[in-house]
Amino acid sequence: MPYAKAANGVRLAYQTAGAGTPLFLLAGQANNHHWWDGIREDFETRYRTVTLDWRGTGDSDKPDEPYSTAGFADDVVTVLDDLGIERAAVYGTSMGGRVAQWLAARHPDRVHGLVLGCTSPGGKHGIERGPEIRQSLVQPDQDAADQALLELMYTPEWLAHTTGPYNTVGDPTMPAYAKRRHLMASNRHDAWDALPDIAIPTLIVHGTEDRFNPAANAPLLAERIPHARMRLIAGARHAYFDEFRAIASPLVLDFLDEVGT
Repeated sequence: MPYAKAANGVRLAYQTAGAGTPLFLLAGQANNHHWWDGIREDFETRYRTVTLDWRGTGDSDKPDEPYSTAGFADDVVTVLDDLGIERAAVYGTSMGGRVAQWLAARHPDRVHGLVLGCTSPGGKHGIERGPEIRQSLVQPDQDAADQALLELMYTPEWLAHTTGPYNTVGDPTMPAYAKRRHLMASNRHDAWDALPDIAIPTLIVHGTEDRFNPAANAPLLAERIPHARMRLIAGARHAYFDEFRAIASPLVLDFLDEVGT
């Protein structure tokens, strides 16, 4: 397992596969690189995919200290530097999309194509999930809370015909403090003022039935980022890239192929 070392000494585990132009895939909150299992293969015939385990997850170090989406973006740059990659396409989903916003705004020379999936600008301008959604995820019955999360990720039809494992419902190896740190980082994200500075070709993707990170955030991002495109996937919930990969992956590939290197 290769590691990159951040400026403060934190070790960041990362993974690569495929060949060609680098494509960095950024996972969601409290998840590691397995978020992309079964999906990264869609890109590997044309791209060299790179993933990392966020600090606090997987094989990366898990310091008990404040995390932030901007700090996670610096960790991505650390991995790029360790690999000797000057520029990459970046596909960030959920919290990974929040991180990708900072990456594109603060490190524009490192990104040549940007895809923001099921994400939000955060802050007072972002559209938050409703209180009933938040309550369903913190109810005392853990089995019921886990089922609520699955139903926010996937449609009933998908859940009725699949048995898992589901790679988008959190890293089970994370210590509780790291989960809290991730939640705080995501909740405190606010890139609204930085979004107009993104001059990189950008695609916004969102499922129309996403209530975990409401689909109303997609047009906010599309309007705020100059010349961004938006594509909505009908009927999809938060994990559109997994359940609807037959639609989502070609959509992203077509965009990345068009914007080139």
